[in-house]
Amino acid sequence: MSSDTFSNFLGLPPELSDYSRARVVCLPAPYEATVSYCGGTADGPSAIITASAQVELYDEELECEPCDVGVATLPALELAGVRPDQIIKAIAPAVERILKDGKLPLVLGGEHSITPAVVTAVHARHPNLTVLQFDAHADLRQEYEGERMSHASALARVRDICSAVQVGIRNLSKEEAAWVERERLPIFYAHKMREGNSWMRHALEAVKTEEVYITIDVDAFDSSLMPATGTPEPGGMGWYDVTDFIKLVTEKKKVVGFDIVELSPKPGLHACDFLAAKLAYKCIGYWSRSMP
Repeated sequence: MSSDTFSNFLGLPPELSDYSRARVVCLPAPYEATVSYCGGTADGPSAIITASAQVELYDEELECEPCDVGVATLPALELAGVRPDQIIKAIAPAVERILKDGKLPLVLGGEHSITPAVVTAVHARHPNLTVLQFDAHADLRQEYEGERMSHASALARVRDICSAVQVGIRNLSKEEAAWVERERLPIFYAHKMREGNSWMRHALEAVKTEEVYITIDVDAFDSSLMPATGTPEPGGMGWYDVTDFIKLVTEKKKVVGFDIVELSPKPGLHACDFLAAKLAYKCIGYWSRSMP
């Protein structure tokens, strides 16, 4: 299997994008069914892939070209018309195949409701798993607008599967806050994270397992950096807040997959698409540096 040079992540040539030799596999999952404010997440994966062609392959921080590990890009999953209760069956098998082939899944969404489907597959292969969530929203509603698989319930469904640590949170309901308090859930609120970087050490300590899956809702970033998302929130994380913590986690833990979700591309606002693409490449770079 090979990827077309003009449609694969980073626009890589065949020798770096061939599935058989790639260590990383990019899986576009353009799902949009439960968004509750501004739409457009179905266009997120293609916008990220298009923008990625402008990302410089040399990483000045890592002093290498991380794409040398090989990054294959699969065709986008056909998710139009898939009901929320069907999303696990629609996504999990593709992730299972990537994992079975010994490769790292990098899933590009789409709304956040894809994450429980991906985690279902990852957890089946890595049962001692913690999910690390970067997000503005707790996503802990047991249901939202009558839907248990809503994007607003993504981490509630993840917690049905395995443990989770949540960072950057600055928006949740009274009921979600009561659950956090009652169960002492490890959540790191943005208003406390601004007091310094000690939150990184505490958040890492909250991850009790060796294996970690990272899900990044782009609205974790401050809305001044990332307005192109369905529900932008002020007071969010900066670029180095996010990347420094991902770097730390990949150094100290075994990261077994990533997703980047909730980009809603806006015409003329290509900086947001590029941020998401650069972030995906940073994830590959930090992960590749941690490989044995």
